[in-house]
Amino acid sequence: MRIFFFRHGDPDYTIDSLTEKGRREAQILADHIKEYDLDDIYVSPLGRASLTAEYSLKTLGREGVVCDWLREFYASFDPNKAGEEERRAYANELKTDPITGRYVTRIVWDIMPSYYMDHQELFDVNGWRTSPLVAASDMNEIYDHVASSFDDLLASYGYERSGNVYTTKCSNEKRIGLFCHFGVTSVILSHLWNISPFVPLQFTGVAPTAVTEVATEEREKGIVIFRALRIGDISHLSEAKEAPSFSARFCERFENEDERH
Repeated sequence: MRIFFFRHGDPDYTIDSLTEKGRREAQILADHIKEYDLDDIYVSPLGRASLTAEYSLKTLGREGVVCDWLREFYASFDPNKAGEEERRAYANELKTDPITGRYVTRIVWDIMPSYYMDHQELFDVNGWRTSPLVAASDMNEIYDHVASSFDDLLASYGYERSGNVYTTKCSNEKRIGLFCHFGVTSVILSHLWNISPFVPLQFTGVAPTAVTEVATEEREKGIVIFRALRIGDISHLSEAKEAPSFSARFCERFENEDERH
């Protein structure tokens, strides 16, 4: 079995849609979508992902199944429940409500390197769950919801989670596509590989419409693992001479003021 994760095109987050560049990227991906020979397609309900999928679904003359759990990984950090050390993880990005004076919650996984390099528990397969930073968030609950929902999907194809491995009595060569987001893809990969989600969240980056592919390996009868064949492949963009979007990355040099800090 193979699973393809398609990140959405260059986003306009303010209206949860695509920029003009994102629409070009989505069309370029659609021009190549038949190459993946997909049996089934699942789509995030968020606008930027569903619009990206529309281009490919139109090309294929198919419909996708919308899955709410494929929306971007929306776990949030509440600075009001955290100590000063954990608030340091977000440095100058914290904001306060002008009326209440309380901190505004924010996405949990955009963490400053000076914090996460001092807190190696975030990269421990179990330690991240009980870290002070995660304790001030709803990350455990939302992570488990995504993981269990994904496991339900795999079970429908004959792959059952058993401890830290998957088992099967009816392995297959189905190919499914998930049109979704960087964060939720990182979470799903961490669940498949039994690693902390902060590893892919902090140390990988995939450009808009990039393709990540994992395949089952059954070296022992009925025991299955998922191996990455490619992560963040943008060869379809390169072939079309479309430069990849910078979205999902931060500044290459601190002095690069036109890049996200």
